[in-house]
Amino acid sequence: MRVLVDTSVWSLALRRKIPSAQTEVLRLTELISDGQPIFLTGIILVEILQGIKEQPQSLRMRQYLEVFPLIELDRAGYINAARLSSRCRSKGIQSGTVDALIAQTAIEHGCYLLTADQDFAQIARYSDLKLL
Repeated sequence: MRVLVDTSVWSLALRRKIPSAQTEVLRLTELISDGQPIFLTGIILVEILQGIKEQPQSLRMRQYLEVFPLIELDRAGYINAARLSSRCRSKGIQSGTVDALIAQTAIEHGCYLLTADQDFAQIARYSDLKLL
C-alpha cells in the first residue's frame, strides 16, 4: 500500500518532545515498521522544515526524511488540482491550494493519504481521494 503522509501527521510525530499517541501517529509508526512505501511531496517537506529554527535540528530532520521519496504532479496534475479545488468550492468546501495539491498528488500517484486534518475528509467526499 502506497501512503502519502500529510504534514499534520509528521508534525504530531516529529515536532513534539514526546510524540503524540494519536491514532494517525500510531498508524505512521506501524507503516514505517512494516516497511510500507511512504511518500512526501515538496510542499509537505517545506511545511515540515519551515518551522525548525535551529540548524542542527533542521539537518537531522532533513536526513531523517531523505528515506521517504518525493512524488510530484506534472502540468496536468496541477490543472486537475485546480479543478478539484473548484469542484470542492462549488460544493461549499473551502479547500486551500496546498490541500488541493496534496490531495491531487495522492490521487494521481495511487496513494492513500494519512492525515489528521479533517479538511481532507471533505475533499474525499467529492473526489477519488482515499484516506487511511
